Amino acid sequence: MAISIEDKSEGKAKKDGENVLLDVRNLKQYFPVKKGVLQQVVGQVKAVDGVSFRVFPGETLGLVGESGCGKTTTGRSILKLTEPTSGEIIYKGQHLEKLSPRGMRPFRREMQIIFQDPYSSLNPRMLVYDIISEPIKIHHLAEGKGVDKRVYELLDLVGLNRKHAKRYPHEFSGGQRQRIGVARALAVEPELVICDEPVSALDVSIQAQIINLLEDLQNELHLSYIFIAHDLSVVKHISDRVAVMYLGRIVEVAVSSALYAEPKHPYTQALLSAIPEPQVSGMKKQRILLQGDVPSPINPPAGCHFHTRCRFAQEVCSREVPALKDLGNGHLAACHLAK
Repeated sequence: MAISIEDKSEGKAKKDGENVLLDVRNLKQYFPVKKGVLQQVVGQVKAVDGVSFRVFPGETLGLVGESGCGKTTTGRSILKLTEPTSGEIIYKGQHLEKLSPRGMRPFRREMQIIFQDPYSSLNPRMLVYDIISEPIKIHHLAEGKGVDKRVYELLDLVGLNRKHAKRYPHEFSGGQRQRIGVARALAVEPELVICDEPVSALDVSIQAQIINLLEDLQNELHLSYIFIAHDLSVVKHISDRVAVMYLGRIVEVAVSSALYAEPKHPYTQALLSAIPEPQVSGMKKQRILLQGDVPSPINPPAGCHFHTRCRFAQEVCSREVPALKDLGNGHLAACHLAK
């Protein structure tokens, strides 16, 4: 997929002493499995199983992995759209996991989400004006004509115009609907935006437009993104750093250029080998084929979750959970054999 946007991977290496916008520590999200007439709990789906990472001001952290690995659940848990089972969510030094719904309200302004599906995420019974103005009114950011002015400014910011405000979502294309979703997220002037696969439901040409729009808005409004996606070519272009998830855990984190040039974890290596690339001078890219299926999150393997499919697995991999260790220059990998 060719996208005419700047590769950001070299631009924002972070130092240990730099302020952290979001610090997620050992985040877990388990869902009960119930059976029988009495709906007794017989197990748990470990959708997110001890995830830790940081997001710095003004950067984009890409969060990638196979479908079902826990990316979206991680994003929703950070915003407490789904109450996390355990762990710490520290935003600007404030522990969000300890806050009540009332206590979370001020932070709803600063942390927003762009949903994956531009069709189901917009209320079909509401005009575009009402969709965008609703959060402005809820947070008392403007009144009367000030609301109108803010709505029209947001529509212009995302490449739409005033006449679109009096239309319903079904009157727009998928790309235009996603622009409306972006405008709604920006209505409350957030600092952190979680982009939950914002382009996966769109045509390739429209994907490039939305990616360019997100980059332009980030530069103009000084936003930070958590960009959730499974399209690794898109993530490479938009992300400063990339975190790779497998079966509820983060297995590798690195600056984008370093991760794509020299992945350390066997799972990351297999993912990157699947990216389609044009053949040059008859050379064929070697694809790493993983054996078996992804294990069930209800009963994940002991030790390293990936060891059942790993071509380098050793006895220690089935016994001990590998720590996410620093291999140098902020390149982290959760693998006993990584160097």
